[in-house]
Amino acid sequence: MLPLRHEKRWRLAGIVLLLAVLVATIMPTLWLPSSTKILLADKWLHLLTFTFLSLWFTGQYARSSYMRLVVGLTAFGVLIEVGQGMISYRSAEWLDLVADIAGIGIGLCIAIAGLGGWSLRFEQWLERARVSSD
Repeated sequence: MLPLRHEKRWRLAGIVLLLAVLVATIMPTLWLPSSTKILLADKWLHLLTFTFLSLWFTGQYARSSYMRLVVGLTAFGVLIEVGQGMISYRSAEWLDLVADIAGIGIGLCIAIAGLGGWSLRFEQWLERARVSSD
């Protein structure tokens, strides 16, 4: 993890984020009408969710940890699909996992392009703002 001033808070927020995603993926999708067009929306949700998760965690970890993040988030995607496969009102789909992995890749590319470590910069910005307001 990067040398963050509020490391425990960042970790807790990450855990809460993962739990929220897990709960959202095993809940019934009453809000989602079933049609082919909407099924593609499900793939977009997977892609965007895992892009966000990838960006979130690359914000707290150094580049040397990115491959571990890729493995961990991919395992999380597998866990989601296994969980959905065990529930009668959800279904596990390989294309969901493909969308998850694509989202991880997109997030990783964005992080490598310059957004990685954003939480450290955010903490530094907050500290400068606090000091200048004192």
